[in-house]
Amino acid sequence: MRLLFLACLVLAFAQPFFNNNAATNTGNKLQIIYLDNSYSMSVKKGAQSMLDIARVAARRQVQQAPPGTRFVLLTNDRPHSYRSEPADKIFSEINTTDISASAKTVNQVLATGQSIMENEGVRGADLYYYSDFQQSAFPTQPDASLMKNITFHALPVQTEDAQDIYIDTAYLTTPVLQTGTNNYLVVHTRITGKAPKENPVLNLMINGQVKSAASLNLSDKKESVDTLSFQVNDGRWQEIELRVNDMGMRYDDTFRITARSSPNLSVLVLNEGQPNPYIQAAFRAYNGFRLNQADIAAAPKEWKEYNLVILNGVSRIDEALGRMLNEALQMGQSICIFPGRTNNLQALNDGLGQLGDIRISGIDTIAQTAGALQQGSSLVRDLFEKIPENVQLPVANWHYVINAGLSANQQSVLSFRNGDPLLALYTPSRGQLYICATSADLQSGNFPGSYFFTPFLYQMAMQSSSSSIYAITLGAQQPVYLPLSNVAERNTMHIYGAGLDIIPPQRPNGAGLDVFADQVLQQPGFYSLAAPGADTTRLALNQDKKESQLDFRDIGALKKEWKGDNIKWLNITDGGSINTREGGNFPLWKVCVILALVMLAAETFLLARPKLAVA
Repeated sequence: MRLLFLACLVLAFAQPFFNNNAATNTGNKLQIIYLDNSYSMSVKKGAQSMLDIARVAARRQVQQAPPGTRFVLLTNDRPHSYRSEPADKIFSEINTTDISASAKTVNQVLATGQSIMENEGVRGADLYYYSDFQQSAFPTQPDASLMKNITFHALPVQTEDAQDIYIDTAYLTTPVLQTGTNNYLVVHTRITGKAPKENPVLNLMINGQVKSAASLNLSDKKESVDTLSFQVNDGRWQEIELRVNDMGMRYDDTFRITARSSPNLSVLVLNEGQPNPYIQAAFRAYNGFRLNQADIAAAPKEWKEYNLVILNGVSRIDEALGRMLNEALQMGQSICIFPGRTNNLQALNDGLGQLGDIRISGIDTIAQTAGALQQGSSLVRDLFEKIPENVQLPVANWHYVINAGLSANQQSVLSFRNGDPLLALYTPSRGQLYICATSADLQSGNFPGSYFFTPFLYQMAMQSSSSSIYAITLGAQQPVYLPLSNVAERNTMHIYGAGLDIIPPQRPNGAGLDVFADQVLQQPGFYSLAAPGADTTRLALNQDKKESQLDFRDIGALKKEWKGDNIKWLNITDGGSINTREGGNFPLWKVCVILALVMLAAETFLLARPKLAVA
């Protein structure tokens, strides 16, 4: 019993030695360490965050590696180096790794690993993947092409009691911010995990001052939809912050919006006949638009002040009108044509030919329902929070059959099942030309009373000017459009923040620029976008909500799909030790200690029992 006790005790103390040999015995192969430092890794597991536990395990791996081993450390931030580095430098970089607003998928990490192997000139590498294995970042099946010559060591760090309250989205009920009257902000708040005992409080702050608050009830559907009202008194940029008092995780407790009143959005409607009541009602519903109507025969000679020009019920476009439309498009303005019904198609085609390679080839008199909505269109994208799958698309009682050449750059926004466009965008020059294939009246169809009519007109009016509302998501590749009237052509747009001056990627788009601010900014917050001598645009950037959805992969289910000779599943204890045995969460050294105590108890029993009498 005593010999067995000593043997079990020796095995218990020798377990770390055996585990370390198994974990680090990789010869001269390159070791790539991916340390997931996304927001979700800040969740607590006991007294430590999951990132803290992963950092301890990664440090021990580096410390216990054979002398001369070369490492590459990857995080969600930009790599410290794409070249391999010695253990002491990697150890220091692990210590300085902190939570980041960025996130990467496993396929992005594997692709980076393949690139590093090519740069290093090595045939294989060991990739140690320290992560919480979030569903949004880790697929259920591996990509075999990315796993080539890589031995994947999976090191999950997860917790079962993750809880988070976060603001999913928020939006104004009006397309523009209005001064001197109530503005309404709809806020969607969600919860992951158990609901708190007390309802959290949602605060609305404008330029740092609390304006409104609401108590959130998240116990039933784990979602709360609230509407908060506020007023602003001037047309300058307003910094709107929504904050929820979640004491667990703080990184997603704030949602930011910048907005300003835009009284200079002007719309010119040229009518052939009576004014259209649907167009009138759309733009007069809010004081952010200035509507001017005129008979097409008495059209103003100067259109520069108008963001959108609408031709309503027009049955002919003569040379003079076609020339004015072409000049407006060359200047980057938006044009929308709702044609009237006529059998003299040539009267329309003469004018359309001046705008681009566009012509009407006939009239289809069969009533049809639009069969497709192009959700990638600039009219639709980011306009609606969510378009229902069964939304009723407009019906046209008749429509013109419109044909366009390649130079017209046709993009159908609404189209029929046979491919004919109901509403299409054409960009033959710098501006945006929208042509509806039918008239904007109920005799021609129900498009004027549909779900899309008014929002589409708002978007058309705002496309020739910079937006007045911004709430950009980091990593969404969402450009900020600025008209050239706000940007001198020789100047370059800069992003300014606290001690920050960055030139973001930018490219021409029609009569303005698309600026990709989220490609150079890593942290959510408020920033300014401007060129020297130009107007300043205030931007609001928010973190990606994928990190707030704390849904982790089931490791047991993953092991059934992620398996093979080049895939190893390892365990990390709460103290940061790596256990190479894939059998359970109970370490072998504890089994040895228990056996040692059993042997000690057995020896004590044998020594203490009464001796038998000798006959």
